[in-house]
Amino acid sequence: MTDDDMKTTSAAKTRLVRVCAVEDVDEEDTLQVEVEGEDLSALAVYRVQGDEIYVSDDFCTHGKASLGDEGYLEGHIIECTWHDGKFDIRTGEPVALPCTEPIKVYPVTVIDGEVYITVK
Repeated sequence: MTDDDMKTTSAAKTRLVRVCAVEDVDEEDTLQVEVEGEDLSALAVYRVQGDEIYVSDDFCTHGKASLGDEGYLEGHIIECTWHDGKFDIRTGEPVALPCTEPIKVYPVTVIDGEVYITVK
């Protein structure tokens, strides 16, 4: 199998899943979303600087609080209001204790005002 064959095989296993409309998320805010018919946990959608959109799993890896429903967004940092831990929504990496485990983030595509994530 060539490198090109491996790229095609791996790319064929991914798909786009609609999460919400961009307008569903207020600017500089978050939204908790559950996608029906998909084997995904709840998601947090973040809207930064106009139409800059990010998506992660919804729950904090430290205390299982909802980031989309209860989190506080400042720039690219989401703060879990339960214990004040913070994550970078671009990478999922924790940036403040007590959080030490990253949150899962998804590649985002916006098509005609609709937010899609790439899933395997």
